[in-house]
Amino acid sequence: MRASESFEATWAAVPEGLEPVHFAARREFLLAHVRAGERVLDLGCGEGRFAAELARAGALVLGADVAQEPLRRARSAHPELELSLIDGEREWPLRDASFDAVWAGEVIEHVADTAGWLSEVRRVLRPHGTLLLSTPAHGPLELLVLALSRSAREQHLDPRGEHLRFYTARTLAQLMRDFGFEAIEVRSVGSPLRRTRTLLLAAVRSRF
Repeated sequence: MRASESFEATWAAVPEGLEPVHFAARREFLLAHVRAGERVLDLGCGEGRFAAELARAGALVLGADVAQEPLRRARSAHPELELSLIDGEREWPLRDASFDAVWAGEVIEHVADTAGWLSEVRRVLRPHGTLLLSTPAHGPLELLVLALSRSAREQHLDPRGEHLRFYTARTLAQLMRDFGFEAIEVRSVGSPLRRTRTLLLAAVRSRF
């Protein structure tokens, strides 16, 4: 099964209209780093909630996803948005240096070829453009919860699960440095002790 088929199956099982996890915090983070008039790629845009917020703030947004179903939902909910289907396993049909910022909310943990994905991000970013992303956190508290709870650990590490990569703030920052990003800021949102999924929010800038 190709990755796109897997994502289609995943989206078919997701109820329509769900609010993204930590939506308010992620929206605040995103809008704090994007200015009106900037060209932004919402990579893995899902149902278009963040793309719509960016457009309302004056950004010029392209929402892109690897599956048709989320794009169908995004077109229905936000017909004003510019949306595009991309193949996550090939070069994206986007021009070099065409975006001031790329937003990837809850995407990087699903990517099998992280090196290829980040290379494409760098290719489509303009010089000194910004990559903004969120991904589940795996800090000391999260690891402690997994260590103490067998059921939580087995669910988290289910080989049939959607998440292929697991990040701490340190490993995420190092990955960004290794791929030529600078001005790296990584912080966490939420707490596993409150039974909410903790996220990492990262803002990095391309050197070239």
